Amino acid sequence: MSGPLAGIRILDLTTVFLGPYCTQLLGDLGADIIKVEPPEGDSTRFLGPSRSRGMGGTFLNLSRNKRSCVLDLTKPQALSVLQRIVSTVDVMVYNMRPAAMQRLGISYEWASAINPKLIYCGGLGFGEGGPYSGRPAFDDIIQAASGLAAYQQHSSGRPAYCATAIADKVTALFAANAILAALFERQTSGRGQKIDVPMFETMVGFALAEHMTGAAFEPPLGPPRYSRILSPNRRPYQTADGYIAVLPYNDRQWAKFFKIIGQAELAEDSRFGDMAARTENIDVLYEILAQALLTRTSSEWLALLGEADIPSAAVAQPEDLVSDPHLKATGFFEIWEHESEGTIRMVGSSTRFSETKPEMRTLAPRLGQHTVEVLEEAGFSAAEIAGLQKSGVARADVEISNLALG
Repeated sequence: MSGPLAGIRILDLTTVFLGPYCTQLLGDLGADIIKVEPPEGDSTRFLGPSRSRGMGGTFLNLSRNKRSCVLDLTKPQALSVLQRIVSTVDVMVYNMRPAAMQRLGISYEWASAINPKLIYCGGLGFGEGGPYSGRPAFDDIIQAASGLAAYQQHSSGRPAYCATAIADKVTALFAANAILAALFERQTSGRGQKIDVPMFETMVGFALAEHMTGAAFEPPLGPPRYSRILSPNRRPYQTADGYIAVLPYNDRQWAKFFKIIGQAELAEDSRFGDMAARTENIDVLYEILAQALLTRTSSEWLALLGEADIPSAAVAQPEDLVSDPHLKATGFFEIWEHESEGTIRMVGSSTRFSETKPEMRTLAPRLGQHTVEVLEEAGFSAAEIAGLQKSGVARADVEISNLALG
């Protein structure tokens, strides 16, 4: 194994996006991820096109560097099986509601009694102790509740969701960061701890990082809105033959841009002379920019802006990214041969380490592919494993062609 987390074992009791994305990030860094799935499999297995049922493209790109162990946690005997696995791991990650964890008997008190060094991390919808605690939560719900959907209204005219599962994935990043911090602290204290990472609070803080503005003061000096970000004129701009993104940002870049469009005098205009003035008059400024870009083609603008070192880019279509020349040169996408799914394209890790290189060690597992292996590592004998399979507590290499959707 390689990667900075080589030797760390993580018990993954997660589904959908938040938890699986978090554990994949940790798996890419070298951790051994034991993904415990119910007999029907993680519902994410069934998203998007697939060559084999339960091995959709989304699952393939959320489940590399993981081993699949199928346990039916609704069966009482499963708790004693899980107990032995918990004793062997460093971290447990879950994203079901805390009440469900309690019903299954997998509380922090139970887990820490078995393994006092365990990091027990929950990706929750809402933080414990408030009136929203225990409510069901998915990405769309949190985008609405956190104000993120309302912020889109300023540019689109109505509340809208970001076209990506941003709340799930941002919370996953926060959870991975918290787990790393807890592992670092454990090096000193020798103790594990419980971590709650609630989606709602995480996304409120994420959205307000730049939008807090006047609301940072008591009493407020203004609403929690950053006007540049919310300007309806902040958008990819139309050119003579398409669209590009352009963002002159500092005084120097705006002066260069004004010169390029033949309006150098605007650099001396009191409305646009510094960042504070430009922010105050951002709608007018962006409208000037938008009108100017209509006069040349995208390629002409990108050449001019590139020469002036003004941030700009073509508007890429998602399907174009797999052939993007920069991503190709950096080896971001990797082509692999999956033992059951054939040739697949994997999204690589964007992080580079000079010494402990993250890597794809294994591809997404079949349902229950590693059940026997994981149970053997937890100390179960062949006879015990056979008994667990016979009783339905554990299942190995599950045939999912006839299973209902998750």
